[in-house]
Amino acid sequence: MTPALSRRQVLALSGAAFATPAFAQNTPAWSAIETKAKGQTVYFNAWGGAENINAYIRWAATEVEKRFGVKVEHVKVTDTADVVKRVRSEKAAGKMAGTVDLVWINGENFLSMKREGLLFGPFAERLPAYAKVDVQGKPTTRMDFSEPVDGMEAPWGMAQLTFMADRKRTPKPPRSLAELQAFAKANPGRVTYPRPPNFHGTTFLKQLLLDSSEYRSAFYKPVVMESFAKATAPLWATLDQLHPHLWRAGKQFPQNAEAMRQMLADGELHLALTFNPNDAANEIAANRLADSVISYQFDSGTIGNTHFVAIPVNASAPEGAQVFANFLLSAEAQARKADIAIWGDPTVLALDKLSPPERARFAAKPLPGQVEKSAPAIPEPHGSWVDPLEKEWTRRYGA
Repeated sequence: MTPALSRRQVLALSGAAFATPAFAQNTPAWSAIETKAKGQTVYFNAWGGAENINAYIRWAATEVEKRFGVKVEHVKVTDTADVVKRVRSEKAAGKMAGTVDLVWINGENFLSMKREGLLFGPFAERLPAYAKVDVQGKPTTRMDFSEPVDGMEAPWGMAQLTFMADRKRTPKPPRSLAELQAFAKANPGRVTYPRPPNFHGTTFLKQLLLDSSEYRSAFYKPVVMESFAKATAPLWATLDQLHPHLWRAGKQFPQNAEAMRQMLADGELHLALTFNPNDAANEIAANRLADSVISYQFDSGTIGNTHFVAIPVNASAPEGAQVFANFLLSAEAQARKADIAIWGDPTVLALDKLSPPERARFAAKPLPGQVEKSAPAIPEPHGSWVDPLEKEWTRRYGA
Protein backbone atom coordinates (compact mmCIF):
# COMPACT_ATOMS: atom_id res chain seq x y z
CA MET A 1 0.00 0.00 0.00
CA THR A 2 1.29 3.45 -0.90
CA PRO A 3 1.76 5.57 2.23
CA ALA A 4 -0.52 8.56 2.50
CA LEU A 5 1.10 11.87 1.69
CA SER A 6 0.83 14.90 3.91
CA ARG A 7 -1.25 17.85 2.79
CA ARG A 8 1.99 19.81 2.27
CA GLN A 9 3.37 17.03 0.02
CA VAL A 10 0.16 16.86 -1.98
CA LEU A 11 0.17 20.60 -2.54
CA ALA A 12 3.81 20.45 -3.59
CA LEU A 13 3.01 17.74 -6.11
CA SER A 14 0.06 19.74 -7.42
CA GLY A 15 2.16 22.84 -7.90
CA ALA A 16 5.15 21.16 -9.50
CA ALA A 17 6.82 22.45 -12.65
CA PHE A 18 4.52 23.26 -15.54
CA ALA A 19 6.39 20.89 -17.85
CA THR A 20 5.70 17.88 -15.62
CA PRO A 21 3.59 15.25 -17.45
CA ALA A 22 -0.04 14.85 -16.51
CA PHE A 23 -0.94 12.44 -13.75
CA ALA A 24 -2.29 9.12 -14.93
CA GLN A 25 -5.67 8.39 -13.41
CA ASN A 26 -4.38 5.80 -10.96
CA THR A 27 -0.89 7.05 -10.07
CA PRO A 28 -0.02 7.40 -6.37
CA ALA A 29 0.22 11.17 -6.76
CA TRP A 30 -3.30 11.56 -8.18
CA SER A 31 -4.69 8.95 -5.78
CA ALA A 32 -3.24 10.99 -2.91
CA ILE A 33 -5.06 14.08 -4.17
CA GLU A 34 -8.33 12.14 -4.42
CA THR A 35 -7.80 10.80 -0.90
CA LYS A 36 -7.20 14.28 0.51
CA ALA A 37 -10.20 15.61 -1.42
CA LYS A 38 -12.63 13.15 0.13
CA GLY A 39 -14.85 14.96 2.63
CA GLN A 40 -13.87 18.44 1.43
CA THR A 41 -16.39 21.10 0.44
CA VAL A 42 -15.50 23.07 -2.69
CA TYR A 43 -17.01 26.54 -2.96
CA PHE A 44 -17.30 27.00 -6.72
CA ASN A 45 -17.84 30.67 -7.56
CA ALA A 46 -19.51 30.79 -10.96
CA TRP A 47 -21.97 32.92 -12.86
CA GLY A 48 -25.49 32.03 -11.83
CA GLY A 49 -27.53 33.89 -14.43
CA ALA A 50 -28.80 30.97 -16.53
CA GLU A 51 -30.88 28.13 -15.15
CA ASN A 52 -29.60 25.56 -17.68
CA ILE A 53 -26.01 26.29 -16.58
CA ASN A 54 -27.01 26.16 -12.91
CA ALA A 55 -28.68 22.81 -13.55
CA TYR A 56 -25.55 21.48 -15.22
CA ILE A 57 -23.39 22.54 -12.29
CA ARG A 58 -25.85 20.82 -9.90
CA TRP A 59 -25.53 17.63 -11.93
CA ALA A 60 -21.72 17.78 -11.92
CA ALA A 61 -21.70 18.50 -8.19
CA THR A 62 -23.97 15.52 -7.51
CA GLU A 63 -21.75 13.19 -9.55
CA VAL A 64 -18.53 14.34 -7.90
CA GLU A 65 -19.97 13.91 -4.41
CA LYS A 66 -21.30 10.46 -5.29
CA ARG A 67 -18.09 9.25 -6.93
CA PHE A 68 -15.35 11.03 -5.00
CA GLY A 69 -16.91 12.19 -1.74
CA VAL A 70 -16.33 15.85 -2.63
CA LYS A 71 -19.18 18.26 -1.92
CA VAL A 72 -19.50 21.21 -4.32
CA GLU A 73 -21.41 24.35 -3.39
CA HIS A 74 -22.26 26.64 -6.31
CA VAL A 75 -21.74 30.22 -5.13
CA LYS A 76 -23.67 32.20 -7.75
CA VAL A 77 -22.00 35.43 -8.80
CA THR A 78 -22.92 38.15 -11.26
CA ASP A 79 -19.44 39.64 -11.74
CA THR A 80 -16.25 37.61 -11.43
CA ALA A 81 -14.34 40.81 -10.68
CA ASP A 82 -16.02 40.79 -7.27
CA VAL A 83 -14.57 37.33 -6.60
CA VAL A 84 -11.12 38.55 -7.55
CA LYS A 85 -11.48 41.46 -5.10
CA ARG A 86 -12.47 39.04 -2.34
CA VAL A 87 -9.47 36.77 -2.95
CA ARG A 88 -7.19 39.82 -3.09
CA SER A 89 -8.55 41.12 0.22
CA GLU A 90 -8.25 37.72 1.91
CA LYS A 91 -4.67 37.31 0.77
CA ALA A 92 -3.78 40.83 1.93
CA ALA A 93 -5.30 40.02 5.31
CA GLY A 94 -3.24 36.82 5.56
CA LYS A 95 -6.32 34.57 5.36
CA MET A 96 -4.89 31.34 3.98
CA ALA A 97 -8.11 29.35 4.30
CA GLY A 98 -10.13 31.42 1.86
CA THR A 99 -13.79 31.42 0.92
CA VAL A 100 -13.21 30.61 -2.79
CA ASP A 101 -11.97 27.17 -3.85
CA LEU A 102 -12.68 27.29 -7.57
CA VAL A 103 -13.76 30.14 -9.84
CA TRP A 104 -15.14 30.24 -13.39
CA ILE A 105 -12.83 32.75 -14.99
CA ASN A 106 -11.18 34.07 -18.12
CA GLY A 107 -9.69 37.13 -19.70
CA GLU A 108 -8.86 40.20 -17.73
CA ASN A 109 -9.74 38.61 -14.38
CA PHE A 110 -7.28 35.79 -15.04
CA LEU A 111 -4.67 38.34 -16.04
CA SER A 112 -5.16 40.22 -12.76
CA MET A 113 -5.04 37.09 -10.61
CA LYS A 114 -2.00 35.67 -12.34
CA ARG A 115 0.01 38.87 -12.13
CA GLU A 116 -0.91 39.47 -8.51
CA GLY A 117 0.03 35.95 -7.41
CA LEU A 118 -3.58 35.07 -6.54
CA LEU A 119 -3.63 31.68 -8.26
CA PHE A 120 -2.78 28.19 -7.03
CA GLY A 121 -0.71 26.04 -9.35
CA PRO A 122 0.35 25.26 -11.95
CA PHE A 123 -2.07 22.34 -11.80
CA ALA A 124 -4.16 22.18 -14.99
CA GLU A 125 -1.94 20.18 -17.33
CA ARG A 126 -1.32 17.62 -14.61
CA LEU A 127 -4.99 16.69 -14.32
CA PRO A 128 -5.51 13.18 -15.74
CA ALA A 129 -8.29 14.33 -18.07
CA TYR A 130 -6.14 17.11 -19.55
CA ALA A 131 -4.39 14.58 -21.80
CA LYS A 132 -7.39 14.73 -24.15
CA VAL A 133 -7.65 18.52 -24.41
CA ASP A 134 -7.30 19.82 -27.98
CA VAL A 135 -4.29 22.07 -27.42
CA GLN A 136 -3.39 22.01 -31.14
CA GLY A 137 -6.76 22.70 -32.73
CA LYS A 138 -7.87 24.99 -29.92
CA PRO A 139 -4.76 27.00 -29.03
CA THR A 140 -6.75 29.31 -26.76
CA THR A 141 -6.76 26.44 -24.24
CA ARG A 142 -3.19 27.59 -23.50
CA MET A 143 -3.55 31.32 -24.19
CA ASP A 144 -6.11 33.48 -22.41
CA PHE A 145 -6.46 37.03 -23.80
CA SER A 146 -2.90 36.66 -25.19
CA GLU A 147 -1.62 35.74 -21.73
CA PRO A 148 0.02 32.29 -21.41
CA VAL A 149 -2.11 30.09 -19.16
CA ASP A 150 0.97 28.29 -17.78
CA GLY A 151 -1.22 25.65 -16.15
CA MET A 152 -2.80 28.14 -13.75
CA GLU A 153 -6.37 27.50 -14.97
CA ALA A 154 -8.08 24.47 -16.49
CA PRO A 155 -10.05 24.80 -19.74
CA TRP A 156 -13.77 24.17 -19.46
CA GLY A 157 -15.52 25.28 -22.64
CA MET A 158 -15.13 27.11 -25.95
CA ALA A 159 -16.68 30.34 -27.15
CA GLN A 160 -16.66 32.47 -30.30
CA LEU A 161 -18.40 35.67 -31.28
CA THR A 162 -21.41 34.58 -33.31
CA PHE A 163 -24.20 36.49 -35.02
CA MET A 164 -27.85 35.48 -35.30
CA ALA A 165 -30.36 36.44 -37.96
CA ASP A 166 -33.82 35.26 -39.00
CA ARG A 167 -33.42 34.07 -42.56
CA LYS A 168 -37.06 34.96 -43.31
CA ARG A 169 -36.32 38.65 -42.66
CA THR A 170 -32.59 38.63 -43.39
CA PRO A 171 -31.79 36.13 -46.15
CA LYS A 172 -28.29 37.59 -46.69
CA PRO A 173 -26.82 38.67 -43.35
CA PRO A 174 -23.58 40.68 -43.32
CA ARG A 175 -20.46 38.53 -43.13
CA SER A 176 -17.76 41.18 -42.80
CA LEU A 177 -17.30 44.59 -41.22
CA ALA A 178 -17.81 46.32 -44.57
CA GLU A 179 -21.03 44.36 -45.16
CA LEU A 180 -22.20 45.15 -41.63
CA GLN A 181 -21.72 48.88 -42.23
CA ALA A 182 -23.65 48.69 -45.51
CA PHE A 183 -26.36 46.55 -43.92
CA ALA A 184 -26.85 48.99 -41.02
CA LYS A 185 -27.12 51.91 -43.45
CA ALA A 186 -29.70 50.02 -45.53
CA ASN A 187 -31.65 48.93 -42.44
CA PRO A 188 -31.62 51.93 -40.07
CA GLY A 189 -32.50 51.14 -36.47
CA ARG A 190 -32.27 47.37 -36.96
CA VAL A 191 -28.67 46.86 -35.81
CA THR A 192 -27.01 47.52 -32.46
CA TYR A 193 -24.72 46.01 -29.84
CA PRO A 194 -24.76 45.78 -26.02
CA ARG A 195 -23.51 48.75 -24.05
CA PRO A 196 -19.91 48.30 -22.86
CA PRO A 197 -18.63 47.32 -20.33
CA ASN A 198 -21.09 44.49 -20.84
CA PHE A 199 -18.97 41.50 -21.90
CA HIS A 200 -20.66 41.04 -25.27
CA GLY A 201 -20.53 44.74 -26.01
CA THR A 202 -16.81 44.91 -25.25
CA THR A 203 -16.21 41.79 -27.35
CA PHE A 204 -17.97 43.48 -30.27
CA LEU A 205 -15.69 46.50 -29.80
CA LYS A 206 -12.63 44.27 -29.90
CA GLN A 207 -13.89 42.57 -33.07
CA LEU A 208 -14.24 45.95 -34.77
CA LEU A 209 -10.88 47.03 -33.35
CA LEU A 210 -9.18 44.12 -35.10
CA ASP A 211 -11.22 44.32 -38.31
CA SER A 212 -10.71 48.04 -38.78
CA SER A 213 -6.94 48.01 -38.27
CA GLU A 214 -4.29 47.10 -40.79
CA TYR A 215 -1.86 46.16 -38.03
CA ARG A 216 -3.22 43.71 -35.47
CA SER A 217 0.07 42.75 -33.87
CA ALA A 218 0.07 45.71 -31.45
CA PHE A 219 -3.15 44.47 -29.87
CA TYR A 220 -1.54 41.21 -28.80
CA LYS A 221 0.97 43.02 -26.60
CA PRO A 222 0.32 45.00 -23.41
CA VAL A 223 -1.28 48.34 -24.18
CA VAL A 224 1.03 51.37 -24.39
CA MET A 225 -1.07 54.38 -23.48
CA GLU A 226 1.19 56.80 -25.34
CA SER A 227 0.19 55.13 -28.63
CA PHE A 228 -3.36 54.16 -27.65
CA ALA A 229 -5.07 57.03 -29.47
CA LYS A 230 -3.29 56.34 -32.76
CA ALA A 231 -3.78 52.57 -32.55
CA THR A 232 -7.52 52.85 -31.86
CA ALA A 233 -8.31 55.72 -34.24
CA PRO A 234 -9.69 53.38 -36.96
CA LEU A 235 -12.09 51.85 -34.42
CA TRP A 236 -13.57 55.20 -33.38
CA ALA A 237 -13.83 56.30 -37.03
CA THR A 238 -15.74 53.09 -37.79
CA LEU A 239 -18.11 53.60 -34.87
CA ASP A 240 -18.66 57.26 -35.75
CA GLN A 241 -19.85 56.12 -39.18
CA LEU A 242 -21.88 53.21 -37.85
CA HIS A 243 -23.69 54.73 -34.86
CA PRO A 244 -26.12 57.07 -36.71
CA HIS A 245 -27.64 54.01 -38.40
CA LEU A 246 -28.02 51.92 -35.24
CA TRP A 247 -31.05 51.31 -33.05
CA ARG A 248 -32.08 54.64 -31.52
CA ALA A 249 -29.40 56.30 -33.67
CA GLY A 250 -26.63 54.97 -31.43
CA LYS A 251 -27.75 57.15 -28.54
CA GLN A 252 -28.90 54.19 -26.44
CA PHE A 253 -27.77 50.58 -26.32
CA PRO A 254 -29.26 47.33 -24.99
CA GLN A 255 -27.90 46.29 -21.63
CA ASN A 256 -26.91 42.79 -22.68
CA ALA A 257 -27.00 40.08 -25.35
CA GLU A 258 -30.16 38.56 -23.85
CA ALA A 259 -32.03 41.80 -24.50
CA MET A 260 -30.76 41.80 -28.09
CA ARG A 261 -31.90 38.23 -28.57
CA GLN A 262 -35.40 39.13 -27.40
CA MET A 263 -35.42 42.14 -29.73
CA LEU A 264 -34.48 39.80 -32.58
CA ALA A 265 -37.31 37.44 -31.62
CA ASP A 266 -39.74 40.38 -31.56
CA GLY A 267 -38.60 41.60 -34.97
CA GLU A 268 -37.20 44.85 -33.57
CA LEU A 269 -33.66 43.93 -34.62
CA HIS A 270 -32.39 42.08 -37.67
CA LEU A 271 -29.23 40.86 -35.93
CA ALA A 272 -28.24 39.67 -32.46
CA LEU A 273 -24.95 38.40 -31.14
CA THR A 274 -23.69 35.85 -28.67
CA PHE A 275 -20.43 34.28 -27.55
CA ASN A 276 -21.83 30.73 -27.62
CA PRO A 277 -22.08 29.32 -31.17
CA ASN A 278 -24.88 27.03 -29.95
CA ASP A 279 -26.92 29.78 -28.28
CA ALA A 280 -29.52 30.10 -31.05
CA ALA A 281 -29.95 26.32 -31.19
CA ASN A 282 -30.50 26.31 -27.43
CA GLU A 283 -33.14 29.03 -27.73
CA ILE A 284 -34.89 27.33 -30.65
CA ALA A 285 -35.01 24.07 -28.70
CA ALA A 286 -36.59 25.99 -25.81
CA ASN A 287 -39.14 27.61 -28.17
CA ARG A 288 -37.82 31.10 -27.45
CA LEU A 289 -36.59 31.69 -31.00
CA ALA A 290 -38.13 30.74 -34.34
CA ASP A 291 -36.54 27.78 -36.10
CA SER A 292 -35.79 30.10 -39.03
CA VAL A 293 -33.02 31.79 -36.98
CA ILE A 294 -29.52 30.98 -38.21
CA SER A 295 -26.10 31.46 -36.61
CA TYR A 296 -22.96 32.52 -38.43
CA GLN A 297 -19.60 34.24 -38.05
CA PHE A 298 -17.74 36.70 -40.25
CA ASP A 299 -16.11 34.78 -43.09
CA SER A 300 -12.64 36.01 -42.13
CA GLY A 301 -13.15 34.95 -38.52
CA THR A 302 -14.41 36.27 -35.21
CA ILE A 303 -12.92 36.55 -31.75
CA GLY A 304 -12.86 33.26 -29.92
CA ASN A 305 -11.57 32.06 -26.58
CA THR A 306 -11.71 29.37 -23.97
CA HIS A 307 -13.33 29.74 -20.60
CA PHE A 308 -11.62 28.21 -17.61
CA VAL A 309 -11.77 27.28 -13.95
CA ALA A 310 -9.00 28.37 -11.59
CA ILE A 311 -8.06 27.73 -7.97
CA PRO A 312 -7.18 30.72 -5.77
CA VAL A 313 -3.84 30.60 -3.98
CA ASN A 314 -5.57 30.52 -0.59
CA ALA A 315 -8.23 27.92 -1.43
CA SER A 316 -9.38 25.88 1.57
CA ALA A 317 -9.95 22.76 -0.54
CA PRO A 318 -7.38 22.74 -3.38
CA GLU A 319 -7.48 18.96 -3.66
CA GLY A 320 -11.26 18.88 -3.97
CA ALA A 321 -11.09 21.71 -6.49
CA GLN A 322 -8.68 19.68 -8.63
CA VAL A 323 -10.92 16.62 -8.47
CA PHE A 324 -13.90 18.70 -9.57
CA ALA A 325 -11.91 20.44 -12.35
CA ASN A 326 -10.74 17.04 -13.58
CA PHE A 327 -14.31 15.73 -13.70
CA LEU A 328 -15.41 18.80 -15.67
CA LEU A 329 -12.79 17.85 -18.29
CA SER A 330 -13.97 14.25 -18.58
CA ALA A 331 -15.58 13.13 -21.84
CA GLU A 332 -18.78 12.41 -19.93
CA ALA A 333 -19.05 15.90 -18.46
CA GLN A 334 -17.90 17.65 -21.64
CA ALA A 335 -20.37 15.76 -23.82
CA ARG A 336 -23.25 16.52 -21.47
CA LYS A 337 -22.30 20.20 -21.47
CA ALA A 338 -22.12 20.23 -25.29
CA ASP A 339 -25.62 18.73 -25.58
CA ILE A 340 -28.03 21.40 -26.85
CA ALA A 341 -30.73 20.03 -24.56
CA ILE A 342 -28.47 20.55 -21.53
CA TRP A 343 -26.30 23.62 -22.21
CA GLY A 344 -24.83 23.57 -25.72
CA ASP A 345 -21.35 24.76 -24.70
CA PRO A 346 -18.67 23.55 -27.18
CA THR A 347 -16.09 21.11 -25.88
CA VAL A 348 -12.38 21.75 -25.27
CA LEU A 349 -11.51 18.11 -26.01
CA ALA A 350 -10.00 16.68 -29.19
CA LEU A 351 -12.51 14.10 -30.38
CA ASP A 352 -9.78 12.11 -32.14
CA LYS A 353 -8.08 11.59 -28.77
CA LEU A 354 -11.18 9.94 -27.31
CA SER A 355 -12.00 6.26 -27.22
CA PRO A 356 -14.87 5.12 -29.48
CA PRO A 357 -17.35 4.98 -26.55
CA GLU A 358 -16.28 8.47 -25.42
CA ARG A 359 -16.53 9.84 -28.95
CA ALA A 360 -20.00 8.34 -29.32
CA ARG A 361 -21.21 10.61 -26.52
CA PHE A 362 -20.68 13.58 -28.86
CA ALA A 363 -22.34 12.04 -31.92
CA ALA A 364 -25.36 14.15 -32.77
CA LYS A 365 -26.94 15.57 -35.89
CA PRO A 366 -26.74 19.34 -36.39
CA LEU A 367 -29.80 21.09 -35.00
CA PRO A 368 -31.65 24.19 -36.25
CA GLY A 369 -29.76 27.33 -35.28
CA GLN A 370 -26.30 25.77 -35.05
CA VAL A 371 -23.43 27.30 -37.02
CA GLU A 372 -23.24 25.34 -40.26
CA LYS A 373 -19.69 26.32 -41.16
CA SER A 374 -17.41 27.61 -38.42
CA ALA A 375 -15.11 30.49 -39.31
CA PRO A 376 -11.58 30.84 -37.93
CA ALA A 377 -11.35 31.83 -34.28
CA ILE A 378 -9.33 35.03 -33.88
CA PRO A 379 -7.42 35.23 -30.58
CA GLU A 380 -8.45 37.88 -28.08
CA PRO A 381 -6.35 41.04 -27.86
CA HIS A 382 -4.18 41.27 -24.76
CA GLY A 383 -6.30 41.73 -21.66
CA SER A 384 -4.72 45.09 -20.84
CA TRP A 385 -6.60 46.71 -23.75
CA VAL A 386 -10.02 46.08 -22.21
CA ASP A 387 -10.11 48.80 -19.55
CA PRO A 388 -8.86 51.70 -21.73
CA LEU A 389 -11.17 50.65 -24.58
CA GLU A 390 -14.19 50.65 -22.28
CA LYS A 391 -13.25 53.99 -20.74
CA GLU A 392 -12.71 55.66 -24.10
CA TRP A 393 -15.98 54.24 -25.45
CA THR A 394 -17.80 55.63 -22.40
CA ARG A 395 -16.16 59.04 -22.83
CA ARG A 396 -17.20 59.19 -26.48
CA TYR A 397 -20.59 57.51 -26.55
CA GLY A 398 -21.72 56.72 -23.04
CA ALA A 399 -23.14 60.07 -21.91
